[in-house]
Amino acid sequence: MSEPPFTCGLSAALAVVGGKWKPLIIYFLLQETRRYGVLKRAIAEVSDKMLIQQLKELVDDGIVIRDDYGEIPPRVEYSLTPFGVSLAQALATLCAWGEQHTERIGEIIAARERSSKRQTAT
Repeated sequence: MSEPPFTCGLSAALAVVGGKWKPLIIYFLLQETRRYGVLKRAIAEVSDKMLIQQLKELVDDGIVIRDDYGEIPPRVEYSLTPFGVSLAQALATLCAWGEQHTERIGEIIAARERSSKRQTAT
């Protein structure tokens, strides 16, 4: 018998949603179906290359649906599959935690940056 591929449920979930941008993509697609440009503006910090890659992986994993209408100019829309909606609902608790602790998390990030600058200066 082979080893289980994951050490726990969190390990399995992170295999699908791991990375900086996938949770944000899922978050914005839970709100509504979006075209690429709208999604790109919603996640302004992500590069085109990375957004395209992350969307492709989410489509391949059955989280996101890519609807290409075959029109000129091109019209492509992205939405969540039912599997993706279930993942987005699981992430909602994490989102609420982040909103509840935004100020403290900001302080933690600022302290990390100060520490990093001190280490670089020495």
